[in-house]
Amino acid sequence: MSGGNGLGGADHGSAGRGPCTAPRTAPRTASRTAPRTGSRTAPRTAPQSCAGPLSDHYDAALLDLDGVVYLGGTPIPGAAPALAAASARGMKLAYVTNNASRTPHAIAAQLSAMGVPATATDIVTSAQAAAHLLADRLGAGSAVLVVGAAGLRLAVRERGLRPVTSAAAGPLAVVQGYSPHIDYGLLAEAALAINAGAWYVLSNADPTLPTPRGPQPGNGSLAQVLIHATGRQPVVAGKPEPPLHAESVERVGAKRPLVVGDRLDTDIEGAFRGGADSLLVLTGVTRPADLLLAPAEHRPSYVATDLAGLNASHPQVTAADGRFGCGGWTAAAGGPGEAWLAVSGSGAWIDGLRALCSAAWSAGLPPGSPEEQRRAAGLALAAIG
Repeated sequence: MSGGNGLGGADHGSAGRGPCTAPRTAPRTASRTAPRTGSRTAPRTAPQSCAGPLSDHYDAALLDLDGVVYLGGTPIPGAAPALAAASARGMKLAYVTNNASRTPHAIAAQLSAMGVPATATDIVTSAQAAAHLLADRLGAGSAVLVVGAAGLRLAVRERGLRPVTSAAAGPLAVVQGYSPHIDYGLLAEAALAINAGAWYVLSNADPTLPTPRGPQPGNGSLAQVLIHATGRQPVVAGKPEPPLHAESVERVGAKRPLVVGDRLDTDIEGAFRGGADSLLVLTGVTRPADLLLAPAEHRPSYVATDLAGLNASHPQVTAADGRFGCGGWTAAAGGPGEAWLAVSGSGAWIDGLRALCSAAWSAGLPPGSPEEQRRAAGLALAAIG
């Protein structure tokens, strides 16, 4: 790759890079057809530590965009300088998005306007992963009915396929991606094509997308119209499914990638299933309570408040006699008749969260309904401020 972050250029000091403490197994060879088996490691019971900046230990960051670099088009404070610092340390940066609506050129222009230098080759979209999936199965020039925006139509065309909008064109596949302008007529044509035997592919299945006003319906929610109307389940290309992760690793040529995201069910699960380490930032969808209650496949390697965590060390969580310490905080599971988790101490809030994650992931979920579990998590979090 070319562009502001140097993808495809010289390897800047990679010989000095190595895994942080408690490393996971090396990432498996990326595959577009890997089964849903997850990572071949034991369930994570504590955030991983790293004695130096993550940008010194991983050769590439595969970064989500919305909720990580910007939020609904508004730059997240501190993101641009953090990315510049990581790039200066030699970390390759690729921007990996489940949003299939816009073209890589448009996304790169938006990033550059925010002070994040990028070119179209630095952008990897679920539209591109979906188009790659289609091209691997269909012959050149095959008609594909596109339900989505310009980014998806361009990706299909660049793979040598022919975008159409009518079932009468005899499409061999229907591909659907997010667009705020999808209308009934196009959905009806897609349903007719799927019912006639067209292969149904979804760019991504995110139920929501983050905006400054709060979560709004995403492509996964819009797809329910066709799923309900046809009874057919689509093949999904985007995170956490294998195709987009494979596309990203292949594009960057990463040997030790770090997936960076704000969603547990897409970014972090995608990393888990791809055998890659991950950094969760708390600038988007995920709330601290979600992290405490996360199942094994949604537990990140590292957690940070924002992208500054790329260039920071991550302290070790110590464990002794069922108590977990990080910074000045100590957390443990409560006994019978006590609160789910107990925490004491003082210090950086993020260290308190790391200690609580270790206690929660080791103890298992609290009893009760999902609402009661969230209340239990909220009580524990209130103790760290």
